[in-house]
Formats: sequence, C-alpha cells, structure tokens
Amino acid sequence: MPKKKKTVYVCQECGYDTPKWMGRCPGCGAWNTLVEEIVAPEPTTRGGGLRLGLSDAQKPQPIAEVKLEDMPRFLTGSGELDRVLGGGIIPGSMVLIVGDPGVGKSSLTLRVCADVARQGKKVLYVTGEESTRQVRMRADRLQALADDLLVVSETNLETIETHVENVKPELLVIDSIQTIFKPDVQSAPGSVSQVRECAVDLLRIAKTNGIAAFVIGHVTKDGTLAGPRVLEHIVDTVLYFEGERNAEYRVLRAVKNRFGSTNELGLFEMRDVGLVDVPDASKLFLSDREQDTGTVIIPTVEGTRPLLVELQALVAPTPYVPPRRTADSVDIKRIQLLLAVLEKRVHLSVGACDVYVKVAGGIRIDEPAADLGICVAMASSFANRLLRPKTIVFGEVGLSGEVRAVSQADLRIHEAKRLGFRHVVLPMKNYRQLKGSVEGITLYGAETIGDALRLAMPRES
Repeated sequence: MPKKKKTVYVCQECGYDTPKWMGRCPGCGAWNTLVEEIVAPEPTTRGGGLRLGLSDAQKPQPIAEVKLEDMPRFLTGSGELDRVLGGGIIPGSMVLIVGDPGVGKSSLTLRVCADVARQGKKVLYVTGEESTRQVRMRADRLQALADDLLVVSETNLETIETHVENVKPELLVIDSIQTIFKPDVQSAPGSVSQVRECAVDLLRIAKTNGIAAFVIGHVTKDGTLAGPRVLEHIVDTVLYFEGERNAEYRVLRAVKNRFGSTNELGLFEMRDVGLVDVPDASKLFLSDREQDTGTVIIPTVEGTRPLLVELQALVAPTPYVPPRRTADSVDIKRIQLLLAVLEKRVHLSVGACDVYVKVAGGIRIDEPAADLGICVAMASSFANRLLRPKTIVFGEVGLSGEVRAVSQADLRIHEAKRLGFRHVVLPMKNYRQLKGSVEGITLYGAETIGDALRLAMPRES
C-alpha cells in the first residue's frame, strides 16, 4: 500500500503553514488564503553520511582577514535606474522588480536588456507570460533590438538553467517569477512553495555563475508582493514601481538594497517608446499657475536628490459628525496629529471641519521635514489667506508646537533657489546655521508653529 503523502496548508499571502485548514490565516489575518500543498520528503542518509572536505575559502576565518574586492558595476542605460540601484548592476546580484499590472515593469526591463546588450554583454530574457513573437513586437515598439539580446519562452526552471549554461549570459531576466515552476515541487506555479523554491534556485544560479538576475514579480490587490514575504529576504534588491497605469509618470523606489541606498528615487515618463527618464523631477511636480490658498511648496530629499513638491490642503466647515479626514500620498495619522497640534497650540478651530490633503503628482511624502508645510497649508486653507509669493516651507513639528531642525537644509534651499523661489521659512536652528550663506534668497527662522504661520502668511498678503 503506497504511503500517504504529507500535506500542509500554506497561506498564499504571508507563507504561514498549518497542518489543518482554517478560514483565517493566523499569520497575516487574511481570509480564505490557506491552500493545501504536498510536503517534499526529507532526504535521509545512512551511516552518518560522508564528511566533505572544505576549501580554504569555505573555512571560517577572522573578519579582518577577509579580502575586500571591488565589485565592478555595469550601467543599465537608464540614469534613473542606475541611481536607484546605487550606480549600476553588480554581477551576481539578484534584483526583484515589483509593481501593478501595466505599470511598465516589462517595458523598462526589456529596454534595459537592449541597452546592456548594445554594450557587448550577452543578455537572456526568459518570458513565461508571453510568446517570443509578442516580445519581439514590444521590442520593435520600444526600439529595443540588439544582436546579443536572446529571448526564450519557458516556464520550467530546469530547462531555464540549461539555457543559462549554454548561453552564459551576463544579465538574466525572468518575467515573471509567478509563472516559473520546479517539476519536483508538488504545487501549482505561483504558489508559495513554487515561488520560494524557484527564487532560491535562481539566486544560486546567479551567485554561482556571477550573473546579474532581474526577476519581475506581481503584486496583490492591496499592493503587496504576491507570494511569501521571504522572497524579499532572498534577493539582494527590491524595487517597487508606483503610479497608476493610466497616469503619465511612474516612480521607482528601492525598499531594500544590499549594494546602495534605499532612499533613492527614480522617475519615469510613459511615452509611445516606453518609459523615459525624467532628470529634472522638481519641475514635474510644480504647477505653472499662480499659487492659491491651501497650497504650499515643500522641499523633500529622496536619497541624494532634492525634490520640490506641491502640497494642497482643503479645510471646510461641515454639518456632519464626525468630520472627514482624507489624505492622498500622506499618512492620515500624521494629518490627525498635526490637526491636534494646530487646535491645541495655535487655537485653530478645525475640529468641525472636513480636511483633505493631497500631493500633486502622486509622489508619497514620508519624511518629518514636511510637517511644517502640511500645517501651513491647512492653516492657509482654513483662514483663506495666501502665502508669501515664491515661498517654500519645511521643518519638523513637535507635539508642543515647536519647530525642530531637519537634515540637508542647504540642499533644499539651493534647489529652491535654482527654480526661482525667493523666500524660505525654516526651523530656527537651521536658520542660524545657514544665515548669510545663501545669496539671492531670504530666510525666515521659526521657533514655533505660530511663528511659522506669521512668517509664511504676513498680514499684508
């Protein structure tokens, strides 16, 4: 009688496994995500097995004696992608690119493949979702044809490894990880087991052969990576594409990077020939029309890049209880906190008002330096008063109403000066450090949020 195979139920959202089915996953709380999967038998050895000899490179050694070698990078052909990666592609690294369907993952990757192939490097593009003819049609539209760019339609990981051994590429692209399967894993492609095992094998292939690997992944309806979170721990770099598929601009952000900063940001514009780099991002997020009430320009810093973004706030009385609090591209909890500070420290009666806050252009603001700009925008809309013309505002706001200093203030001010701004409202500590060091622009130091409101919205305006 054949031995019954052992099965477990694995959550398709977080990878949690349990011996019996449950309606709700104990790991992530998602409903109806547990799927039955067969557990592969553990390998057994008799007689204790064999002791393997270790080379000198495999033996433990003092960390001070580990040899440091420069990791040579090669460029992708996209300045924005090179910036996010930390300066280019490192051989032997594995990069995961994640985004919504239609956001431009395959288009950007195919264009990068062609640019790398034109440098004389061999590239293998493995597609599991399209035929080779469909890839050729997209390559014609994107002008991404190159002699050293090889394409194959395959989903079997063992066959893909054979192609890698024969072609010996310097860049390998898998589109997408959810379509690849290992024959010895008893589950469907895209399941947690298949995604995890295929990712581990692809990492081994990349590290063993010194091949740079780009892996494309899908996201779920709530914007998270489809498959186990362990996949993000396996790869070296995780890049997230942000932006609506019908919007003109896309944002590429690194949430993990073992070879560079995770604060860098790449900006792209979707055109007929695919995604095109946007080198001057500040002009992208600023409106050409005259500034209105509730509108503030905030200088943010993403890695080494300063960005001027337009923040808009609408504060209006409402007869409904409780009033609405809505935020787009800003954390709603931060808006609620800053509203409480305005009510308590500046005596702004915003408790009976609807509050709507959004960032023009769709870029998300997370850094504390935007606190003061958000407060000024909401106060400007509530009082229906204009800001001083050509003014930017930045600073962190404490719960007692004080304005705290922020980093890289000089970088923010010089970017504002380059784009024609003449006034800056900033924390008093930053003001004392930079006073007299910037010509052609007037600085206004604020110790409290009340000082900042008076300086940003003078009575004569």
